[in-house]
Amino acid sequence: MNLKLRLTVLQFLEFFIWGSWLISFGNYLFHLGMGDKIGTLFATTGIASFIMPTLVGIIADRWLNAEKLLGILHLLGAGWFFLASQAVTFNQIYLYMFLNALVFMPTIGLSYSVCYSIMARHKMNLVKDFPPIRVWGTVGFIVAMWIVNLAGWGENSKQLWLAGASALVLGVYSFTLPPSPPAKAQKGSSLMSVLGLDALILLKEKKMAIFFLFAVLLGVCLQIANSYGSAFLGSFASAYPDAFAVKYNNIFLSISQIAEALFILVIPFFMRKFGIKTVMLMSLGAWVLRFGLFGIGNPEGAGMIWLTLSMIMYGMAFDFFNIAGSLFIEKETPAKFRSSAQGLLMMVTSGLGAIVGNYGAEAVVNYHTVDKNQVDWPACWFIFAGYALVVGILFAACFKRNAENADDAGSIIIN
Repeated sequence: MNLKLRLTVLQFLEFFIWGSWLISFGNYLFHLGMGDKIGTLFATTGIASFIMPTLVGIIADRWLNAEKLLGILHLLGAGWFFLASQAVTFNQIYLYMFLNALVFMPTIGLSYSVCYSIMARHKMNLVKDFPPIRVWGTVGFIVAMWIVNLAGWGENSKQLWLAGASALVLGVYSFTLPPSPPAKAQKGSSLMSVLGLDALILLKEKKMAIFFLFAVLLGVCLQIANSYGSAFLGSFASAYPDAFAVKYNNIFLSISQIAEALFILVIPFFMRKFGIKTVMLMSLGAWVLRFGLFGIGNPEGAGMIWLTLSMIMYGMAFDFFNIAGSLFIEKETPAKFRSSAQGLLMMVTSGLGAIVGNYGAEAVVNYHTVDKNQVDWPACWFIFAGYALVVGILFAACFKRNAENADDAGSIIIN
């Protein structure tokens, strides 16, 4: 099989697994009568993102081929998915999904490492050849969402069977990939360097400390819609049972992932035209609209327009901060700290921010729950929008860049 095709299959399956359950699982919990625990369960991905990628990275860097480690983790994940699909209590579901998160979340970065290693060993151009491969990961995520929706599995445990089966396939497939052997550890490396935390020294600088603080605050927004979006659309079932956004809520929610892929294409223009700070402010403004439009939307008429616009805003909200933030790290940190700083950014957004966001969102939703399954969703979304607005105002006031660097952002992404 062609090497690019093999890596494309890897990325497709990696995100297919995630798309099989991430968006629809909240609705499944609501139908189990566990809607008040959605944030608690989804916080497991944040906990796993905070502690596991570094540990897995150490193993792959020092002791075990990355493709073999990737296969082992996915085989373990398949087992946890199958057990979770049979669970009947929340404690059982939580345990198995937490164990799954511990082995799945580090595979995202590990799948990139496998691709980079194989491509480098075969003299491929990473900048030119990897993006067309990675985009198939987004396609895999969307395809999985559509399958779950069209098969009617969004409200039952069969979505976990699909995730488990695809994890099993990828686990076996990973062992067939070309070898990605561990690099030799450098002598004299400090414990902080080994753990990938040497970038913490950057927090002594006020500008970087402020940036990472806001990365945490923005990370709070990232999983709210993923955790509660499907349950929110499902709440319209009694009033709008035949509406497209209700019957095919996963397909409708996949507009967000499609928009995400498209907004990546316009980032070079916005970075060149407006610079990093403005692009990140656009992201925060998009989060305000993402949540606010949910608050005024419904599945018919003008309300459907607002819901659709909310889906589109997700693409800008997600991409503009993540890409601009990554480029800010690339530009503002010394070369020896860049890899660690990028890892730290992932830890504070997808880790710490996601933990705080999921527990915070759960508290807000539970406070506005009339009974087990009736939630005042507009009040919840307006609170989330208000939070994003306050963070945006504070970011505009607090985050400063050196004037001589203000126009550098465009060259980073264009060249």
